[in-house]
Amino acid sequence: MRCAALAMVALLAFGWSPAPCAALGAEDLIYGYECNKGLCRKVELSEENFASAISLPVCRLFCGSDIGTLWPKPTGVVQLEPLMRQVDVASIEFQLPGTKDKLWESTELRWLDLLEAKIPNRKILKQGGYKLNIIVNTADNGAPMRLQLDTDESYALSIGSNSAGQVTANITAGNFFGARHGLETLSQLIVYDDIRREVQVVANASIADAPFYKWRGLLLDTSRNYYSVKAIKRTLDGMAMVKLNTFHWHITDSHSFPLEVSKRPELSKLGAYTPSKVYTHIDIEDIVEYGRVRGIRVMPEFDSPAHVGEGWQHKNMTACFNAQPWNKYCVEPPCGQLDPTVDDMYNVLEDIFSDMFKLHNPDVFHMGGDEVSVACWNSSANIRNWMLERGWNLKEADFMRLWGHYQKEALSRVDRVANGTHTPIILWTSTLTNEPYIDQYLNPNRYIIQIWTTGKDKVIQKILKRGYRVIVSNYDALYFDCGGAGWVTDGNNWCSPYIGWQKVYGNNLAKIGGDYQHHVLGAEAAIWSEQIDEYTLDNRFWPRASALAERLWTNPTEGWRQAEARLLLHRERLVENGIGAEALQPQWCLQNENECPIDAYAL
Repeated sequence: MRCAALAMVALLAFGWSPAPCAALGAEDLIYGYECNKGLCRKVELSEENFASAISLPVCRLFCGSDIGTLWPKPTGVVQLEPLMRQVDVASIEFQLPGTKDKLWESTELRWLDLLEAKIPNRKILKQGGYKLNIIVNTADNGAPMRLQLDTDESYALSIGSNSAGQVTANITAGNFFGARHGLETLSQLIVYDDIRREVQVVANASIADAPFYKWRGLLLDTSRNYYSVKAIKRTLDGMAMVKLNTFHWHITDSHSFPLEVSKRPELSKLGAYTPSKVYTHIDIEDIVEYGRVRGIRVMPEFDSPAHVGEGWQHKNMTACFNAQPWNKYCVEPPCGQLDPTVDDMYNVLEDIFSDMFKLHNPDVFHMGGDEVSVACWNSSANIRNWMLERGWNLKEADFMRLWGHYQKEALSRVDRVANGTHTPIILWTSTLTNEPYIDQYLNPNRYIIQIWTTGKDKVIQKILKRGYRVIVSNYDALYFDCGGAGWVTDGNNWCSPYIGWQKVYGNNLAKIGGDYQHHVLGAEAAIWSEQIDEYTLDNRFWPRASALAERLWTNPTEGWRQAEARLLLHRERLVENGIGAEALQPQWCLQNENECPIDAYAL
């Protein structure tokens, strides 16, 4: 097919004008798409069908769906008119609320980077098109703020075009965080048309949107294996693309202490794997601000009183550190727990907490509380004698009393560095969150409980009915390190098998919460890093974390089938933005919609 002939038959279709021969690259262009019975069908281009053929991203925006390819699916009304306008990428103008500060400037630059990532080759990009005006209005007039549990993240987006060659996108929100989500949605309504070699935007649209759950997070453990700042930022980039809002930073553990503590430099000096594998204050400030620009709180966790060890040498403040055989005292090597009976240990904690609060300014703080071993504490003569001197016994209830003592003293140090603001505290489910200890030691007005057991664990209802707010991280659906070889034994790792995105998508928090689902703040997927590092990070999180994002933002009533085709295209967006997301299917399935599901035509 000759270029001249193509240009002659490229009549107006979906609002497009014919493309010049140089832009078409007809010698390379073989396939286009047609919308047929609500599905995008791949067709060979010819003189007869060229005028009606459209690119896959454009076809999928309008064919058979009222939400296009948006991810996560909006919760409000979506109206997309099947009309596209070419965008003059050199004529994009932002009107941002208030005085443009660093936060808004960084947000604008990031949005332009998202746009640039859509263009595979600037040299063949067709020039010209409509001027794009992006107008952002917030009720707080763009005032800087931090994300909190009561932050309104809703937004409204409207797009219109006129005969004067302008497309205007209006975003209205209560604050920066809602407006940022609106910009993210706008970026998904802009595509690169590889037939006409131009950037195009939906000409007329309106969307109202708000998240279903307040807490939408990912946990990354940076102690078992170290992750560079670059790798962490890449994770934050992916989170922003799907409107996840919490990066739970499990920064230390018994394996390493990679955190710089200003008053206690020996912790990272002795505890980091190497001097270069330390998160400095400059690193942390950089990551926290990078997250804020992307609508993400970076919440630190200092896991204690268990899961401590490396870095605490020479302090005489721990029990059973690196004790052998380790399986008598902890779940994996090296063992280690703080000794709650050492008064000076709380001064060290205060110095750690102080730096964390200064660097993160957290609205919620995680104090760990995971996998405390009674056997570990009981192996310490110092701890046993301290308990017996006070008339305690050495039963489980007595060691829970010891833990309650630790929690009270450690919490007082948190409150001191937080200037008495009574920051909400998260703890993992554990023996302390079981009856009767939860009633004795944990105030439901202060503590949020993070669930890591199975989604069907009966203890969840017992916690909820007491009025505790919960965050769900049930390991049978949300531990993304599951599936792989064992590392302390043969066979597979403890929580195998691998968890598919479909199970993540179907992990219904309303069912887990039952009659108390109003106490469920949301959920987090977790990567514990015994067998993962920054070279395998992306394909463990993505695109499964995107499935979690739609579950938390939308709380869809439909199953994963309706999301599969959109997820395949969304995965391509992740990849084009430098995120090494795992492939879900052969690319043939992406290009031949609905041909791969085994029961697609039985639905």
